[in-house]
Amino acid sequence: MSQSKLSPHWDTVQRFAPILYMDRLEPFKPIRVGVTVFESTAPSPSFDRTIEIDPQRVRLAIEYAIYWDYDIQHLYELEHVWIYVGHDGRITGCEGSFHGRYLVGLLRDRSNVTDDGRVKLYSQPGKHAMSPLEEVFRLLPNVETCCMEEAGKDGLLEPDMFRGEFKRGKRDDELSERHLRTFAFRPSFDYVPHEWTPDVFVPWSELRREIPERMQALLASLE
Repeated sequence: MSQSKLSPHWDTVQRFAPILYMDRLEPFKPIRVGVTVFESTAPSPSFDRTIEIDPQRVRLAIEYAIYWDYDIQHLYELEHVWIYVGHDGRITGCEGSFHGRYLVGLLRDRSNVTDDGRVKLYSQPGKHAMSPLEEVFRLLPNVETCCMEEAGKDGLLEPDMFRGEFKRGKRDDELSERHLRTFAFRPSFDYVPHEWTPDVFVPWSELRREIPERMQALLASLE
C-alpha cells in the first residue's frame, strides 16, 4: 500500500535514503519515515520552511521526516533530511535538521557520499539532530549530560501541528520524564550505520495520521 502511494518515486526514495550513523549505545531507533517529494518550490508539510527547487539544477527534492517515539529528553521526536537530486540522477544537495533549524548535509568535497550515491549523516546520541560531521556534536556543552542527568527533563513534546491531539496535561509530562530516565546512557561516540527496511517509508500524510495514535497508546501504557 505504501509503495503504491509513493509511486512513481518509490525506487528513488529508497535509492537516496540517507545512511544514518547512530551511537552504538543509542537506545532508540527510528519507527517510520514520512516522505514528501517536491518537483517545484513548496512549503514543507512537517517543518517550518519552504523547499526551494531550482529547476536548472534540481529535478526533485525528497523530504524524509524521520519519526522516533523517543528523544532522550522527551517523548515524540521528528527529525528531517532533505535530499536534492539533479537531472543527471546524482545528489546535488542535502540538508539535515538540527535542534529546530537545519545544517548543510553535503560536505564540499562530497566525501560523505557513498559509491552508490547516498549521503552519510551522523545522528546525535539520544537527540538525533543531523550532521555530516560527528565532531559537531562535541561542540554541544550538554552532549553527554542530556543523555544522563537531563534525561526526560522535557516530558512530552506536542508540537503545534499536533496541538490537542495527544497531550492531556501535566501528568503526561511526569509519566514521560519518569519513563525516559530509565533509558539514561553515556554516549560511546562510536557510530554504526542504521539499516532501513523498505516498509519504513510511507507518505507523510500516512505518518501524520499514525503519530497521534502511537503517542496515545504509549502514554496509556505508562499509566
